[in-house]
Amino acid sequence: MINVTVNGQNYEIENGTLALDFAKQVMGDEYKKAISCDINGNNLSLPTELHDGDVVKFNTWDDADGRWTLRHTAAHILAQAVKHLYPEVKFAIGPAIDNGFYYDFDRDEPFTQEDLDKIEKEMKKIVKKGIRLERFELPRAEALEFMKDEPYKVELINDLPEDAVISFYKQDDFTDLCAGPHLPSTSAVKAIKLTSVTGAYWRGDSDRKMLQRIYGTAFTSKEDLEAYLTALEEAKKRDHRKLGKELGLFMMTEEGPGFPFFLPKGMDLKNTLLEYWRGVHRRYGYVEVQTPQILNRDLWLRSGHWDHYKENMYTTVIDEMDYAIKPMNCPGGMLVYKNQPRSYRDLPLRMAELGTVHRHELSGALHGLFRVRVFTQDDAHIFMTWDQMKDEIMKCVQIFDEIYTTFGLTYKIEVSTMPEDHIGEEATWRGAEEILKDAITAMGKGYTVNEGDGAFYGPKLDFKLSDSLGRTWQCGTIQLDMQLPERFELEYTGADGEKHRPVMIHRALLGSIERFIGVITEHFAGAFPTWLAPVQVKLLPITDRTHEYAQQIYDKLFAMGYRVENDTRSEKIGYKIREAQLEKVPYMLVLGDKEAEAGQVAVRARKTGETTVMAFEEFLAMLEDEVKSRAL
Repeated sequence: MINVTVNGQNYEIENGTLALDFAKQVMGDEYKKAISCDINGNNLSLPTELHDGDVVKFNTWDDADGRWTLRHTAAHILAQAVKHLYPEVKFAIGPAIDNGFYYDFDRDEPFTQEDLDKIEKEMKKIVKKGIRLERFELPRAEALEFMKDEPYKVELINDLPEDAVISFYKQDDFTDLCAGPHLPSTSAVKAIKLTSVTGAYWRGDSDRKMLQRIYGTAFTSKEDLEAYLTALEEAKKRDHRKLGKELGLFMMTEEGPGFPFFLPKGMDLKNTLLEYWRGVHRRYGYVEVQTPQILNRDLWLRSGHWDHYKENMYTTVIDEMDYAIKPMNCPGGMLVYKNQPRSYRDLPLRMAELGTVHRHELSGALHGLFRVRVFTQDDAHIFMTWDQMKDEIMKCVQIFDEIYTTFGLTYKIEVSTMPEDHIGEEATWRGAEEILKDAITAMGKGYTVNEGDGAFYGPKLDFKLSDSLGRTWQCGTIQLDMQLPERFELEYTGADGEKHRPVMIHRALLGSIERFIGVITEHFAGAFPTWLAPVQVKLLPITDRTHEYAQQIYDKLFAMGYRVENDTRSEKIGYKIREAQLEKVPYMLVLGDKEAEAGQVAVRARKTGETTVMAFEEFLAMLEDEVKSRAL
């Protein structure tokens, strides 16, 4: 007999028991929901033998490892279906990914939509058969012989360490080189959909062969799949690249891949966002600074970026000296701090910067405003004593709360801990990580831990936003830094008259302003709240007779700082209304002879689609209240 633990409870079971069979004992009728098992921290297939002392957790669809396992199996089902239909194809890799899976194939003929339909049909047959997946291992020489007709698999085997366990998964007539884990049977993949096919270089290397990558997704129920596909369609409608073009917000050009151009309405949106940002920061006690775009190599060596980040930096030579266009604002902030003597009375010192940074991103990674090569980072550097750190972290979280609530965004907090490529002592890192966790806990908030994903100079909090479609975005971050103050020899004079080293926080709320604009464009589907909308009011005079009245209203609204347009074109009023609706303008004021005579406006609200006649002053009061309160 052996002893294993599940959820803190000890079980005595027969030696040689498989996790699959043990699930029946532990989960009862719910055992069919088990997809994989976590044994001593490793996600493994259910037909894995348990050993004495094992700590076990059974993963279902509700667990990330469970979803990953099911979708990994779906990738193998895809490959088996392709083998049945197109036996000449060579196979590369097929992992699970967020929300789905893919498999890369080497085939002379391009896969068409008709091919995808055939493959999907064949996949469903494989699922219906309930084929068992069986794991086995081979020595390196036998593995190479076994895969001799699959050049991509041979390359992968040759790249494995000499002592690596070379494992395979067999499902009927298809066997794949794979570490797993997988479902015991194909039958649990209840709902499958192939979504697209694209090109992908082998191993992401543009010098290697272009393969064909088939994407798909899989769920445990058809209802969940349908809900996901519906959300995908909604996401396509909300694509910020599409809306950005339709609403005249920004543009991209071949002359500057990854370098967005903001158009007049996009600048109205961006400037409104930045005005709000500045107002919030004033209330929270920040001062604003601006640091140069280009600084010399010595600075970046001192900060550590030249050694740790150079591949992402644009460099140049000035007067025979190496310079870099800043990828981050932090080193410039260090120089601002050092510009004058500092006392403990000056701390905490909260310095904010809307700094334009440049980072080299691979062309294949560029994506609208979400992944660009130049962006404005809403940075802040907070210099403090160690004793002040917890309070300052809590104040940072408070400002996050306020700003995200304004946009109707919810969030979860992730604590990222010390990476392998770090600078500084481990003990200092662990102490800083505990301060982060304590601050979050003290505010009554929860967090998850992302091991090893901190910045090279300190641990951090990442804020994962959820939008109106439930999608997750990484925007804000709070990063502790114990290293740059040391590297730049920052000091303050303490109450004891001695010199001390401050500690600092790097903090970005919106992250990249450009990326955040992309996020809220999709979050609001381009229908921005009135306070943020590029055009808040559009005047629609019905005839030439009301142009003068429309101009009077325009002048009043413009003088009060509202963003207003006056459509005096000789078009029918129905056409003007439809255009304004497509432009997602919050309020249209339809102005006819009756409204002009009575000093009224016919207000057509975007939100309700209804038209209400009221005095202009009444509309003005309503507009003012909505904008001042930043109502959603």
